[in-house]
Amino acid sequence: MTTQAQKAVLLPEVEENRKVDYPVHPLFLNRWSSRAFEPKEVADETLYTILEAARWAPSSSNLQPWRFIVAKTEAQKQQFQSFIKPNNRLWTDHAPVLVLVLSHKLRQDGALNGAHAFDAGAAWASLAFQAHLLGLATRAVGGYDRDIAREVLGVPEAYELHAVIALGYRGASEGLPSELQERELPNGRRPLSESIIEGAF
Repeated sequence: MTTQAQKAVLLPEVEENRKVDYPVHPLFLNRWSSRAFEPKEVADETLYTILEAARWAPSSSNLQPWRFIVAKTEAQKQQFQSFIKPNNRLWTDHAPVLVLVLSHKLRQDGALNGAHAFDAGAAWASLAFQAHLLGLATRAVGGYDRDIAREVLGVPEAYELHAVIALGYRGASEGLPSELQERELPNGRRPLSESIIEGAF
């Protein structure tokens, strides 16, 4: 149930479209994955503050397996466009920054780090929340060709490619293709009870 204090700080489109089962900080509700971006440059200080937050994510044995390939110049973004699928390029082409999240799969002794992907996910969440706190939007993109990305960006085999993150200031939905405009809203979640398994299956 949403408290009065939370209602006071929820964004209007969030309050209309997202309902909690238990009270949480509005940060978790107000952050949602937009496809619309303003054609506004992201200052390096802002970008690196966002990546700094990701640096402090928790990781197994403090191995910090995450890596971020950042594209912010036109030439760099054109490289990313070569492997992002066409339907996602309808909106990712307008994001001022693209970030490919990777994780190093091995421990220092060469053994597999079984937590590398899990930890990279924690870094992505930290990145997304810090971006929101600074007034920026993010959206993770899984629709890209990983083999082409690996080749174009020279990614070694010891790294797993995860998602491309589109990052920038949220723009008006009118800038999107008509079929995407109606989807430019915060989405909901299934009830918490459907995700919790007490004890065992």
